[in-house]
This record gives sequence, structure tokens and C-alpha cells, in this order.
Amino acid sequence: MTEFGKTLTVTETPIPGLLVVELPVHGDSRGWFKENWQREKMVAAGLPDFGPVQNNVSFNDAVGTTRGIHAEPWDKWVSVATGRIFGAWVDLRAGESFGAVFTTEIDPSRAILVPRGVGNSYQTLEPDTAYTYLVNDHWSPDAAYSFLNLADETAAIAWPIPLSEVEISPKDLAHPRLSDVTPIGPRKTLVVGAAGQLGLALREALGDVAHVEYATRETLDLGSDLSTARRWRDYGTIINAAAYTAVDLAETAEGRQDAWAANVTGVAALARIATENGITVVHVSSDYVFDGTSTRPYTETDAVRPLGVYGQTKAAGDAVVATVPRHYIVRTSWVIGEGRNFVRTMASLADRGIAPRVVGDQIGRLTFTEDLAAAIVHLVSHEAPYGVYNVTGEGEPRSWADIARAVYRLTGHDPSSVTDVSTEEYFAGQAGPIAPRPLNSVLDLTRITATGWTPRDADAALEAYLATAASEV
Repeated sequence: MTEFGKTLTVTETPIPGLLVVELPVHGDSRGWFKENWQREKMVAAGLPDFGPVQNNVSFNDAVGTTRGIHAEPWDKWVSVATGRIFGAWVDLRAGESFGAVFTTEIDPSRAILVPRGVGNSYQTLEPDTAYTYLVNDHWSPDAAYSFLNLADETAAIAWPIPLSEVEISPKDLAHPRLSDVTPIGPRKTLVVGAAGQLGLALREALGDVAHVEYATRETLDLGSDLSTARRWRDYGTIINAAAYTAVDLAETAEGRQDAWAANVTGVAALARIATENGITVVHVSSDYVFDGTSTRPYTETDAVRPLGVYGQTKAAGDAVVATVPRHYIVRTSWVIGEGRNFVRTMASLADRGIAPRVVGDQIGRLTFTEDLAAAIVHLVSHEAPYGVYNVTGEGEPRSWADIARAVYRLTGHDPSSVTDVSTEEYFAGQAGPIAPRPLNSVLDLTRITATGWTPRDADAALEAYLATAASEV
């Protein structure tokens, strides 16, 4: 008999993400009523906002009808409209909890959220049982499924009615034992801009594993119709490491067009895909969204005031990504990674005995791509609260001239060879448009540190980078 008057409560189980929910059912002599799925109340109670798109009903005439064990690549909200079941769930996801089992009875006053990859099965305990479930993807024959035999000895499910006495389909009887099950892997991660300096660092951090894909401009055109480019419901995260970064060229007519296409239009396409498919999107932003006039480090909540086209496109891209329900905007500055960059240029000048004039009135901190990649992996893997995070090196802010002197010193050359000049002096007389630069690019790191990730000291990171670069020569 259905229990009336329960309080909406959510209880964890031994299977990660498998949640039992007690549902308030209101009844009298006429019957009963319940809110089977009420997004606002249930998310507030602790359920994930899993975004169901399809509702199915399985009607069972007889007691003992037994179905499963099926693991599917989507989340499932299971309840019953009439009758009662014994439900059994087995974790068929790759990982430490593979093979974990949980069982319980469900009537109209109880539901269960079954996460993607957890095997689902049930046995009816009353006649005329209507088993209902909502899922957050449309059924597809192309999806990757996994199955487990109902009689598996390792799972050892204590079915109330012996399996020898119940109705089971031939297909369910033929499912494999646990030792032969192909585990369902995690949702895929897609790295966009995989050939760039951050993309290369992300490849190093994430590795060449089956569930991580790397896309370059040649393999994924953000200007095309992305809706059919992938089976997007199989993806959990998109990391956008692609960007137009030629700040001076962006001030030209052609460069302005290219900057907006890459930093806004392409980002909007990814944001739309992420929103429609419940994907977490990670977007890399820039100190150039600020005008650099602040007398303190910039926080994540400071208003943006970009000076040039590049900064404007980055600010616009940030605004688009902020509309995605699951998003991380990682704002950084003065990025150093593989290939040509300021540090390598200064080291080359030092080796050639050149005494450079270097800008001394722009202040910031270096950010090495391996640290930026590590911060991104940390935010996603630790499921940090969504939003904007500043990520740079830690330590005393430096000017570009200070960093140049450090490079000279660390490579065994005379740091006094470096002469400070103002930004205005440095660009005086140069042909072509010059983008305005923020003079203060220092970003406050309080929020990222609070998540448990510790930024590396920028000076120490510079020394390590030069030591590695020297060993590779």
C-alpha cells in the first residue's frame, strides 16, 4: 500500500550517484496525487538537474515479471504509477565501484535516480504494475549499452521470487556474467584547439585515453553545422582551447572579422551544443577583457572594460559562455607554453648578446600552460562550482622588463642588458595598427585557491621552464 505524507528526501546509496528519493503522495478515499518530477523542488532537495527529454511507461500484468539488467548511456528517473516493484541496480561503469549492488522496493511514494552506466532491473511484486522512467537522452540504436545476467553469481541479487519461477525474456536470459561485461566508460571529453600551446598542454595532462578526443581546426569546423558533428549526448565536457590571439592584427578589417568569428561566433556554436546536451563547457578567457586601470588585482566579479578588438571579442565570448548552465570561464594572462613565446625570445636574444628594450609599465604574472591545463582538469574533476575563475602564476607581480631580466639572469647573462621603456615608447613609429594593452594584468587568485588548487609561483615556474628548455636544446 502506498505511504502518504512523506517528506521529500534524497538518500545516497553505496553506488555513487544512485539516489533514492522519498516522494510526498497526497491521498484520500478517491485516490492519490503526486508530483513525480518537479525540477525546482527536487534540485533544491539535492538531486542533479539531469534534464529529462523522454518519458516511458512499461506496463506489467503479472506478479514476478522480471526485466534487466540494462546499463544505458543516459541518466534515468525511475518510479511506479501503480503497483510495486523490487528494484536491483549494479554499477557497470569502469572504475572502483564496478560491480557494486543496491536493491530496494519502490511504490508510488519512492523513486530512484539511476546515473548513466548503472545497470537497472526490476521484478514486479503486484499485478498491473506501471513502471515509469524519464531519461535525459532520446533512445538510439547507436548508443553504447552494457548488460548483466539477472542470475549473475557475483552480484548475487536476492530476488524475492526465484528467477526459475518468473517470466524473463530470452534476450535478458542471454546476458553475460559480470566477468564478461564490457564496462561503460565515462562521458567523453573534447578538447577544441588541440594543436595550440594550451591544447598541447591539455593533451599532456589528459593523455591519450579512449574517452578524450582532440580536435583541431581541420577536424572540427566551428563554422559548420555542429549538431550532426558528434553524438553529443556521449560527451560530458568540451574544453575550448581555441582562440584568435593576434591582438594587433585584430585591429585590421580582416583581423577584426577573424577575431569575431573565432572568439564569438565559434564559441556561440559550442555554447549552444553544450546547453542542448547538458555538457560542461570550459572556456579560456583573458586579462584583455579589462582596461588595466585598476590599482588592485582584478577579481572574477569586476566589470569588463576591454580596450581593443581582441579584448572585446573575448569579453563577448565570455558573456555567451556564461549562459551555459554548466560552464567554467578560466581567465588567465601572459601565457607561456610550447613554441614561440616571450620567454624563448628573450633567451634567444640573451644567447646572441643582444641588449633589448622591453616594456616596463605593464604589470602581471606569467601563466605556464601546464599549470593552466592542471587548473582546468582540477575544476572539472573536482566538480567545482560553475562560474569564472582567475588562473595565473602566483607571487609578486612583474613587468615584462622584470621577466626579461630574470630570463637573462637564469640563462647566465647580464640582466642589466635589459632596458625599460614605456608601452608608448616601445610602439612609437611602428607600422600598422597597434592594439591598446592593459597596464595592470594582475588577477586575484582567491577563488581558484579556495577550490583546493594551489597556483605555482611564477618565478619558480619560469626557472623550471628555462631549465627544461635548456635540456631540450
